[in-house]
Amino acid sequence: ISIKCSQLVSRFVGESEREVNKIFKKAKQASPCVLFLDEVDSILPKRVSGTSDSHVTERIISQFLMEMDGIEVLKGVVVLAATNRIDLIDPAILRRGRFDLIFKLPLPDEKAREEIIKIHTRNKALDSHIDLSSLAKDAKNMVGSDLEFICKKATMFAVKDYIQNGSGK
Repeated sequence: ISIKCSQLVSRFVGESEREVNKIFKKAKQASPCVLFLDEVDSILPKRVSGTSDSHVTERIISQFLMEMDGIEVLKGVVVLAATNRIDLIDPAILRRGRFDLIFKLPLPDEKAREEIIKIHTRNKALDSHIDLSSLAKDAKNMVGSDLEFICKKATMFAVKDYIQNGSGK
């Protein structure tokens, strides 16, 4: 079950917590199941005292913690979460027994970037002057989604050029 966490935040009191409960209930019913939470930092940020958000953040975190290690065991449910801002996540969530493995994916190196570009240009008619290794070298500090976007954008420009000019350069 894949969940985009930013969509769980609601302006109505109690609605976000209810959604968290429904997700875990669905995962337990679908057991064995992998529950993937994308952008988890959007619902589980560090708690800050003195905020004026009606304690929404605290209630969502409390509900999440209750679901993760409450009375009902998550038997047959594996919870995976992704974020590109682990520094924003509440420390209580990262405690042992909740997310047992935490690992960071480094930026792809030049060879990995070239492989990513190859994947996103596979089955595309490339002009002979295009040097994928040079593109990978120039794409320093870019991640896979950046490279995918560039390849898609280049494809759209090529199609547009072909339609307008009859050439695919």
